[in-house]
Amino acid sequence: MPGFKAHLRAEVVPGEGTYLFSERGVKVIENPQLELLAPLMDSRPNLGELLRAAPRSIAPQEIGYLLGKLAEAELVDHLDDDGGIPLPDSADSTTPPDHSARAFWELGGLDGAHACSRSRSGSLRLLTVGGADGSAVLSALRTAGLSVLAQPGTERNACLETTPGLSVIICSDYLDEALAEVDATHRASRRPWLLAKPHGADIWVGPVFEPENDCSPCWHCLAHRLRDHREVEGHVQRALGRRGPLPVPTACIPASVGLGAQLIALEATKWLAGHRYGGQGSVLVADSHAMRSRHHEVLRRPQCPHCGDPSLVADRLRRPVRLVSRPKAHTGGGGDRAMRPAEVLARYRHLVSPVSGVVRALEADPQAPPGLNVFRAGHNLALGSDTLRGLKSGLRGQSSGKGLTPLDAEVGALCEALERYSAVFTGTEALVHDSLRGLGDIAVHPNRCQLYHERQYADRDRWNGSHSAFHYVCEPFDEKAPLDWTPVWSLTEQRQRLLPTGYLYYNAPHPDGHCFVRADSNGCAAGSSLEDAIVQGFLELVERDSVALWWYNRTHQPAVSLEAFDEPWIAERRVRYADLHREIWALDLTADLGIPTVAALSRRTDKPAEDIVIGLGAHFDVRTAMRRALTELDQMLPFVAMAAPDGTGYDCSSPEVLDWCRRATTGNQPYLLANPAEPARVPDDFPTHRPSPDLLGDIQEIERVVTGKGMELLVIDQTRPDIGLPVARVIVPGLRHFWARFASGRLYDVPLQLGRRDTPIAYEELNPIPVFF
Repeated sequence: MPGFKAHLRAEVVPGEGTYLFSERGVKVIENPQLELLAPLMDSRPNLGELLRAAPRSIAPQEIGYLLGKLAEAELVDHLDDDGGIPLPDSADSTTPPDHSARAFWELGGLDGAHACSRSRSGSLRLLTVGGADGSAVLSALRTAGLSVLAQPGTERNACLETTPGLSVIICSDYLDEALAEVDATHRASRRPWLLAKPHGADIWVGPVFEPENDCSPCWHCLAHRLRDHREVEGHVQRALGRRGPLPVPTACIPASVGLGAQLIALEATKWLAGHRYGGQGSVLVADSHAMRSRHHEVLRRPQCPHCGDPSLVADRLRRPVRLVSRPKAHTGGGGDRAMRPAEVLARYRHLVSPVSGVVRALEADPQAPPGLNVFRAGHNLALGSDTLRGLKSGLRGQSSGKGLTPLDAEVGALCEALERYSAVFTGTEALVHDSLRGLGDIAVHPNRCQLYHERQYADRDRWNGSHSAFHYVCEPFDEKAPLDWTPVWSLTEQRQRLLPTGYLYYNAPHPDGHCFVRADSNGCAAGSSLEDAIVQGFLELVERDSVALWWYNRTHQPAVSLEAFDEPWIAERRVRYADLHREIWALDLTADLGIPTVAALSRRTDKPAEDIVIGLGAHFDVRTAMRRALTELDQMLPFVAMAAPDGTGYDCSSPEVLDWCRRATTGNQPYLLANPAEPARVPDDFPTHRPSPDLLGDIQEIERVVTGKGMELLVIDQTRPDIGLPVARVIVPGLRHFWARFASGRLYDVPLQLGRRDTPIAYEELNPIPVFF
């Protein structure tokens, strides 16, 4: 008894074709024979009746061929002699499939009859944890015609060991610690389970965890991401000595709970019916106020200690860093990359989600003036999370990105956030526990990298109490104290070295409460390849070293002529700044490494407080260095864009930054202005490096520069298996940080060598204002 699928309605327009309508569209078949047969098929004749009723102009063989082609296109099905659809031998055929139900499953791409049978014959277990009320869900599951084998309120897992099918787990919070036991039980038996939270203004449904699928995440994979998005909650719970999620008032009404229960019943029914789609691996969050919903994909963490291999990170760190040829695919904007920005965004955008993502959000900075491309990507993890001070807004309180185009800025913000996330200590890193003296030559003394002055150690308590975390002075390093060390690779010596783990990773534990070292983002960079990341990390070291030499010595540097670059976007930028009552100029900070470094500066001209902001850039090509400096200037501008003459309106809470904006002027900080005794630099005045079409060539040039100064180039590959975006931290012991690091060496010697000073600066003469930008 051939007939059209249950979700289709046929309408014939003679001479045009047969139109097949469904909820999700229409399909037209231009076939004169079908125009004659379609009205006959509506009454579901058996095949013999159809052949007898068909016009004599259509041969039986032609009817059979046409029905076969329609069946191949999944447009017809066949009823048995009793008017039902043939079912598998194991199926429950006591109740014929409902026409509407068949239509529903067919629209989902399933065989309607089989799906109806599977949903009726499948069984569910219902379990609640954390005191959640599962009564509404139980009612919804039974109304859906599903067989529920365990009752809500049964919080023990014994029932899970004896019943088949899908488990539905109802909770009040996805971070309820009881879910760890639920997850372990299901992974042991390799049975799927659906997690849901129907109570609340935001209803959560999913994912379906599939332990039998080796690529499926476990609950711990999701919980890891959720905890990262609850920084403040985690801080409060730790401060109060409590564990687990912080309970909040439940916000719901019967209608919202009913909606959640029905969504859960729908997902359970689809799973039992055999309907599989990508959203089942996601958390569906439904906003019951706005009636909006979004799927948040949950991905497996390959290094997860519960469902993956936690040795992956350590194994990577123990291996030598082997670099390969990496042709440059993108050389515009802010630097040379192995992939174009659009490709990077397409590959890693799935990591953006406030629920299951690494990055909470990726959005244009609402404070940025029109025409400036600045994006934000959430909290700066380099600040740490031990106190709320690290969570407050500031010039570096957010991960952000800038660029010549909105796409450049968006990709930059995403990569910066992923870079910082990858450098957070997780406990899976390769560790060697020993003292500096016990390790011998393989260890790099952290004093060569941190570069604190002895007088800074002596004054550390007073200093730390009055300055931001960026300028924190650690305790004097104890060479006999055992602590954790992590391998780094020396590109110049081609051997493994060791540095303290706490210097390389944010939030790494300190030995016995002693803070001998502290990690920051200097030299840490993400790239579309490891070679890309190493180049960018090194250029950041160069940039900050050059800034430190200028800033703390307060030397007058030559101007860089903006007009000489003859780039329309620079002229446009100057007009936009002028509209904001701001002036722009640039300084040449290029030091002894010979890599062009530029500082771009801007001040207000219509009020006493000049709100001076600074952007930096370093690159082998001075034009790219200038782009970086000016776009970073754009990145800094939103924090002062709304400042009022009375000293209010700053989008920043840092006392150091606010004091600078309100008090610093080019009159009382004259080193910010160009040296009038020197002519302005033009592009041809800068050192030139032979451009390489390959990023590996750039790294070879970097090695030449570093070894030429008698220094060592160290690299650690901090790429995370669950992220995939290459991240490298580059360390060159001896290069200066632009934070307050005042040990002897380059800070005092290089300005003298370059002729910027006649005598080395004394410690007491160093700029008393630490770099804040």
